Amino acid sequence: MRTAYSVEKVRAAERDLMARLPDGALMQRAAAGLAVACADLLGRVYGSRVVLLVGSGDNGGDALYAGARLARRGAGVRAVLLTPERAHQGGLAALRAAGGRVSADPRADIGRADLVVDGIVGIGGKGGLRPEAAELAEAARARTVLAVDLPSGVNADTGEVDGTAVRADATVTFGAYKPGLLIDPAREYVGALRLVDIGLDLPDEADVTALQHADVAALLPVPAADSDKYRRGVVGVVAGSARYPGAAVLSVSGALRGGAGAVRYVGPGGDAVIAAHPETLVHAGPPSKAGRVQAWVIGPGLGDNEAAMADVLASDVPVLVDADGLRYLDPARLRARTAPTLLTPHAGEAAALLGAAREEVESARLHAVRELASRYGATVLLKGSSTLIADPEGAAVRVNPTGTGWLATAGSGDVLSGLAGSLLATGLAPLDAASAGAYLHGLAARRAAEKAVPLTACDVAAALPGTWHSLAD
Repeated sequence: MRTAYSVEKVRAAERDLMARLPDGALMQRAAAGLAVACADLLGRVYGSRVVLLVGSGDNGGDALYAGARLARRGAGVRAVLLTPERAHQGGLAALRAAGGRVSADPRADIGRADLVVDGIVGIGGKGGLRPEAAELAEAARARTVLAVDLPSGVNADTGEVDGTAVRADATVTFGAYKPGLLIDPAREYVGALRLVDIGLDLPDEADVTALQHADVAALLPVPAADSDKYRRGVVGVVAGSARYPGAAVLSVSGALRGGAGAVRYVGPGGDAVIAAHPETLVHAGPPSKAGRVQAWVIGPGLGDNEAAMADVLASDVPVLVDADGLRYLDPARLRARTAPTLLTPHAGEAAALLGAAREEVESARLHAVRELASRYGATVLLKGSSTLIADPEGAAVRVNPTGTGWLATAGSGDVLSGLAGSLLATGLAPLDAASAGAYLHGLAARRAAEKAVPLTACDVAAALPGTWHSLAD
């Protein structure tokens, strides 16, 4: 599991470590790791041309010391000092002693560079770059750019990008991942991400986590020898309408591949569902009369059906609400439920729930998902290029690391709803069901995209069994 920590926690850990180390030792550790990453990107250090964009903070010092290491290996290194009087003096002296120089013509040097190292602003920076730095960042876009700790101009804690920021091809971060490195829109500026261990002693409680293969594999339900379809869990799906019967089929497709022993479908799309998936148990409704389930999924393609929403929310089992179902939510009503609720909005739906503009949600995704979970007393899966999951108890937000831009296709969210709802029915907690569902869904899309693109939602559903097997194996 990847764990990301706030700037405050990282700074505290750095202070504790520096108190136990000789002066400057921590920066030398960071510079050594940074120099290795630079060498890996260059391929051949001797004779290469490296430009350092150096600010006044420790990131600038890291860049200067790393530049000195590269210069000793035969690289031609030039440092662009944005604030010469505040540049790290020890790092600058080391660079000069190794044969590096301060740039006299920054734009010309950047234009000739094989690698540009962004050491402008550190993890404490707020807001976009100042004009001079922004001009240098723009000039570097045509070159290979490696960011020190994080791309300058992005918010390390939130992933927000308020103004101009460096777009890196790769980022080397020290000691711990920072939330902004994993969350859009900042994640789009990070490039390939590498963590350099510098020996920080970090707290157990992270601010953001990202599950990996082993974590998800441990969550996947496995039938026991004496299992039957009911013991494995039954998921109820209330989806589709006369206008959108396909939503019913796609939701059931995901639910059938999510580990539950049976799927009950309730709604007007029964004929279409049976034609596509004859193993489905179909009922005309209402949901409370359809038979016992261990979890409900409601909303995809539902249209105007407030009565079905009221019926499902009155149940005593976990409920996943998506799409049209999100229009009928009331925070007090959700908080009064005796069983948990999982909401799966995209940015537009989240904005409606928060009474905000979509742009506000997309630019501050971490804040939005936490606010939704708190306000509605529910676990929230905020879909998007970086899917985030937050629970109402305030645990670390999870960010899903899988997926592909090809998932931006009609019906893919319906498949995810069915999949995550099925995992709920097997007994997973909402946070785990949402996290495992998003991971499987994104990984299935990647696998499907390797065979053919563009993707359809049906392609993603079809890839789920093989994806599940690859994780469980």
